[in-house]
Amino acid sequence: MKRLFLTLSITFTYWVAFSQQLSPRQLYPGLFEAVQLSSIYADNKTFVDAVPRQPAKVIMAHYRTEKNKPGFDLSRFVNAYFTAPQTANGIFKSDVSAGIRKHIDTLWQVLSRQPDTAKGGSLLDLPHSYIVPGGRFREIYYWDSYFTMLGLQESHKTKMIENMVGNFVYLIDKYGFIPNGNRTYYLTRSQPPFFSLMVDLLSRDDGAKTLVKYQPEMLKEYAYWMKGTAGLKKGNASKHVVKLMGGELLNRYWDASDQPREESYKEDVLSAKQTKEAAPVFYRNIRAAAESGWDFSSRWFSDPAKLSTIQTTDLIPVDLNCLLYHLEQTIAQSYKLKGDRANYSLYQTKALHRKAAVLKYCWDNNRGWFVDYNWRKKQVSAAKTLAGVFPLEFHIADTVQAVSVAVHLQTEFLQSGGLVTTLNTNGQQWDSPNAWAPLQCMAIYGLINYHQSRLARDIAMAWIKTNIRTFKKTGKLLEKYNVVDTHAQAGGGEYNLQDGFGWTNGVLLNLMDYYQVKR
Repeated sequence: MKRLFLTLSITFTYWVAFSQQLSPRQLYPGLFEAVQLSSIYADNKTFVDAVPRQPAKVIMAHYRTEKNKPGFDLSRFVNAYFTAPQTANGIFKSDVSAGIRKHIDTLWQVLSRQPDTAKGGSLLDLPHSYIVPGGRFREIYYWDSYFTMLGLQESHKTKMIENMVGNFVYLIDKYGFIPNGNRTYYLTRSQPPFFSLMVDLLSRDDGAKTLVKYQPEMLKEYAYWMKGTAGLKKGNASKHVVKLMGGELLNRYWDASDQPREESYKEDVLSAKQTKEAAPVFYRNIRAAAESGWDFSSRWFSDPAKLSTIQTTDLIPVDLNCLLYHLEQTIAQSYKLKGDRANYSLYQTKALHRKAAVLKYCWDNNRGWFVDYNWRKKQVSAAKTLAGVFPLEFHIADTVQAVSVAVHLQTEFLQSGGLVTTLNTNGQQWDSPNAWAPLQCMAIYGLINYHQSRLARDIAMAWIKTNIRTFKKTGKLLEKYNVVDTHAQAGGGEYNLQDGFGWTNGVLLNLMDYYQVKR
């Protein structure tokens, strides 16, 4: 009996470990599609986050047996074999009278998650505690985490920052890159590469030795983004890498899969029916936009009004390449600290080449703005977006360019509540009238780098007031805000407006401390 129990225990443990590497669609073929195309859950993400009560093989055997029986109830079957996820912050109620700083301090606890262990669901193990964004986002997210860390630093929660960086180190070492989030269905793509900025953030407390400590993981992340470079011909692309006709290497967003996103399966299948592109091409462009974090925005469309014209993989995003410039520079510095002058020179040269290429291809002199570059059409993008502030944040712009960007920010992007994401209004959540904390942050500190402090302060004060006004009215901090009509709720997107919210909390606290706003 003991031997049988041990055998069953080992079998279940093996199944859990094995199933953690497979996504829900891979584990539940047929059942997955039936559930996601039904109306059992209003949000497709609910089912892919659900935890199975039994091994996948057992569930599938029961499904195949029962699905064709008279009176089969799919909803009842799913409820019997899966436990739907709960949203902890959904039941949290804030005491508005205690103030917004107390609210954020309490939310760090509400949004905190302990180390994960395999339960047979889609969640990937993580060894350390972490902060989730909130709402439907019940897992760690890559680029969200950096802006959350800015607030954690102001709250003197250095240990949590170290834990979150440790989780990303674990993911890089295990998978070779940082996934979009710690879910099996995110293992085909990453998100904007902010890891080197996280290392920089830690180095403010731990010193320059931090750069050396995390050098192996920075190199692995760099290898992931540059995979496909070898043998690439001019005018061609491979995975995330594009080799331009001048021989320059720049990067794009990409996804290893060309199937509908599992967490938004129904939306993608329906949207694919509206496009003239082959479905796999459309799905990959949708997924690449999800990797950018800007899902979705007219930035990625050839026709600003139509998602069906999405062309993400044809574009060289200016912000992505600024982030990779920072990664190259940080790797170079880590080698310098180790006394390795050859590799310091190698990565410094890579960074300088990337900077020159960004200035060559992404600066639109006619519009006085940094834009994405369409490498297939060999022309700059028509979309004018807040991604254009990233060259200021990373000191890539020259003084004349920075002044031009500042003028356009003030005259075109700045509204009463902050900076709109783009100049297009089309119902997508990463377009006007919506504004997002990370882009306000990058714009403000980018302007400060070029001594545009008055404008930076105006933007920061507008954003802080928007956050505080909504908090006083609702007791919540939100994922995004309508900054054109600050009394209206932000809209767009594939899901309802989320509260919590990790990066909003982080950026707000950071800006309030920088500008000494006490309330």
